[in-house]
Amino acid sequence: MKKTLGILALVAGSLMAGSVSAQSDPAAKAVLDGVSAKFKTFSAVQSSFTLQVEDGKGKVQGVKKGTVYMKGTKYRVSITGQEIFCDGKNIWTYDKAANEVTITKFDPSQNTITPQKLFTNFYDKDFLYKLNGEKKVAGKVIQEIEMTPIDKSKAFHKVYVYVDKASKTIYSTKVLEKNGNKYTYTVNSLNGKAQVADSQFVFDKKKYPGVEEVDLR
Repeated sequence: MKKTLGILALVAGSLMAGSVSAQSDPAAKAVLDGVSAKFKTFSAVQSSFTLQVEDGKGKVQGVKKGTVYMKGTKYRVSITGQEIFCDGKNIWTYDKAANEVTITKFDPSQNTITPQKLFTNFYDKDFLYKLNGEKKVAGKVIQEIEMTPIDKSKAFHKVYVYVDKASKTIYSTKVLEKNGNKYTYTVNSLNGKAQVADSQFVFDKKKYPGVEEVDLR
């Protein structure tokens, strides 16, 4: 669980908003600004995604499917074996194998990792980025943006963001670690007009019999 959450945090943290480096590609910025602007028009989002993990030899080590719900600062992530709930005040991280939920405070003033950052503000002062060009994937025109961390001590050396040119939404994100591992998040569906009740963002322990709570608030 910690590894998967760590990679999710890595992707989101890698792509958080910040000042733009003078060496970054203006064309890439224009694409990413378009993605951010489009996402901000959504009232509530329901998105399904797939996470694929490959080793240094290109062998697939595992594939997980998940769903993300987002509304304002609220979000819920469900992926094989784990769930994360955030109602804008508290964050519940549930580990199915251990039947344990960890509760922490949500602090928007800090660089808190949220799924929203996987879909918007894909540029960071700690990265250089460039538009590598376009290619067709499954009938869609996909724009590839390559991001390189300025801090060479990072565990990863590249992050690739693939944007659907027509819809101005994220198609997939790939993280390349220095050890050769690759983590690819592919967005399978994205509904920007989803009807999502606020109760979806709160952990209801009645639905998890015997769950152990670890309250770190």
